[in-house]
Amino acid sequence: MNEHRTEPEAPVHDRALLLHGAKRNKLLTLEEVRRYGSDSFSDPDFIRLYGMTPAQWYAHGVRLLGRTAVECTRDAVADRIGQDVAAVAASLPAGGRWVVVDPFAGSCNTLYWILRHIPQSRGIAFEFDPQIYHLTRQNLAVLDRTIDLKLGDYDVLMGQVAITSDEAMIVFVAPPWGTALNETEGLDLRRTEPPITEIIAKISDAFPSSRILFAVQVYEKLDQGSLAELHGKLDWSDLRIYDFNVAGRNHGILLGTRGWTP
Repeated sequence: MNEHRTEPEAPVHDRALLLHGAKRNKLLTLEEVRRYGSDSFSDPDFIRLYGMTPAQWYAHGVRLLGRTAVECTRDAVADRIGQDVAAVAASLPAGGRWVVVDPFAGSCNTLYWILRHIPQSRGIAFEFDPQIYHLTRQNLAVLDRTIDLKLGDYDVLMGQVAITSDEAMIVFVAPPWGTALNETEGLDLRRTEPPITEIIAKISDAFPSSRILFAVQVYEKLDQGSLAELHGKLDWSDLRIYDFNVAGRNHGILLGTRGWTP
């Protein structure tokens, strides 16, 4: 007797599967990257990185873990962040050079775009997770920008960053959101891993005499209490939400300064 067998349907490639499921610590195939884009955003080329489509960066040897694909900032957003950061940086009195720091490297895609928009800058990134560190280090080797990627906790390594008298700092703050993002209540900046409010305070204390421009990646829906707390730690701030996705699912940037005002 012939039996009709049906192939099991592939699971929906969404945030839950890639961030918490079996794909979390696995290298994604090109098909899986494109499936995530299609299933979650109706765009198989959604995860554009380093100025390339998934097929292009995959052909160059770039690889991502499932959790990095979810947490990374794709080109459309990273490019806009780079432009906005550069516009504020250009207003620094007396100009000067910039040290651009990413305490939570991940893919380093946003740092890559900030460096592209601010030619007189050098990039430093920290990554605590050895698996992501080694993978990102391999990925960066094929790019047209030099980023000094260090393995370790930003809380320890930030103290080793040397700033010359003619340099100011740009700090891109985008720790893993984890459970801090609630689609109903929004992103709580006090519940990221570690809390964004804590990061701003620690870096400000570590460089009390430096001029710092913070670029904090945020979500369209924000917990207003945590937003007010963050505003209170800055001398100047400006919230910008982008319009790449459907209303309610957009990312944005909170630009803020310590030690100077644009």
